[in-house]
Amino acid sequence: MAIRIFQRERRSLFGEILDWMLTPLLLLWPISLALTWLVAQNIAGKPFDRALEFNVQALAKFVVVKNNQVQFTMTGPAREILRADDTDLVYYQVRGIGGEFLAGERDLPAPVEEDKAADGEVVLRLDRINGEEVKVAYTWIKVDAKGEGKSGNQVLVQVAETLEKRKTLATEIVKGTMVPQFVTLPLAVLLVWLALVRGIKPLAQLEKRIRARKPDDMSPLDDNAVPEEVAPLVSSINDLLSRLKVSLTTQKRFLADAAHQLKTPLAGLRMQADLAQRETNADELKKSLKNIGRSSVRATHTVNQLLALARAEATGRSLPKQLVDLVTIASEVVADSVPRALEKQIDLGYEGPESGGQGTRLEGNPTLLKELMRNLLDNAIAYTPEKGQVTLRLVADSFSGALVLLVEDSGPGIPAAERELVFQPFYRALGTNVDGSGLGLAIVVEIADQHDGVVSIEDALLPGHPQSPGTRIAVLFSGVQRQR
Repeated sequence: MAIRIFQRERRSLFGEILDWMLTPLLLLWPISLALTWLVAQNIAGKPFDRALEFNVQALAKFVVVKNNQVQFTMTGPAREILRADDTDLVYYQVRGIGGEFLAGERDLPAPVEEDKAADGEVVLRLDRINGEEVKVAYTWIKVDAKGEGKSGNQVLVQVAETLEKRKTLATEIVKGTMVPQFVTLPLAVLLVWLALVRGIKPLAQLEKRIRARKPDDMSPLDDNAVPEEVAPLVSSINDLLSRLKVSLTTQKRFLADAAHQLKTPLAGLRMQADLAQRETNADELKKSLKNIGRSSVRATHTVNQLLALARAEATGRSLPKQLVDLVTIASEVVADSVPRALEKQIDLGYEGPESGGQGTRLEGNPTLLKELMRNLLDNAIAYTPEKGQVTLRLVADSFSGALVLLVEDSGPGIPAAERELVFQPFYRALGTNVDGSGLGLAIVVEIADQHDGVVSIEDALLPGHPQSPGTRIAVLFSGVQRQR
């Protein structure tokens, strides 16, 4: 239960894509509203700015010079126009050439000196009056006050307006924009959802096709009916199906061949047992029992080799490996094979470096490597005639770091046409009259592959046995550990 708490919840592809599409959409919506508000304020202010500019220009016409004095005289109708707005307050101010107050609102702030505009140019700014924000339009009018040396002096005319109408219009614009968005946003979410349902429909169809397949159907999936993005996944599945089909075919063939190979010794055992039951002669009974023992040995050997091959093929790559000395393993295997060699008066020997010598250590599984050498020696002793010769050699190359295992015999040899076939399970050369299951070299090749080894066969041509070509089987290991 504690482990489940920390396990990541499995997410669906549909939900993942939907989240990544809707999250940016929902995040951008308030940003869009904020931008709309800013744009709406700019748009709503333009007509009122133009009205302010018009009012400033209209008030500037009431500035006159009389008796060398600047005067501002505004008519009643003009004053009513400035006060006609019920929403916003409108202020105006006129200052003389010396900055003295002439008319209007005395508290309206004057622009800073740096913002002084050219003659007749209307400038807009934001300011505050009586604690309230206003939009101000002002202009400087050049007047001539002769006799006072003030020619070229300017008079300031300002008109200010509060911002209520602008805010109201901006709010209305935003409301007019938000209402359609409130309608289109759910519609957009619905359309995204429908598009995703349609987009992942091929995945659902692919799942149905896979679930509808029979357990023994290893045919490849059709990758033409899936989207381009899913094609690599289907290709990988097809590759897996192909390898699984080969594995199942090999397994079925192996089981069929194993059953066939075990049928012969078991049938012999049953026949010999029936004969022994009918025999009354003691010598014939002993002969039948001897045949029964020989058949049982043969069946046991076949079963052991089948188990070794199955172990090598199924679990060889997952077995633990360690640094082993091939000289030590070779010595043990040769010692175990001496009794069989003595029965046939075969000269069995070992040639190579001593244990712990330079370049004889290999990263591998000692059990499988011992099985490899034992099968090579068993084959060599079985096919070598009496008074023959069998030699196991280890040759270490200090330059390339390779180690070669050689098993040579003075037997009849293997024809060149059959040297590839003898590595197949249950294949046996014809005309040898030697008991065997045909699994020895198949086991050797499988174990060698798991240790990055290469197996080859050639004639031995041993001295002292010119009448027989003999056989030399070489296993080249490249992953040898150098001694330090």
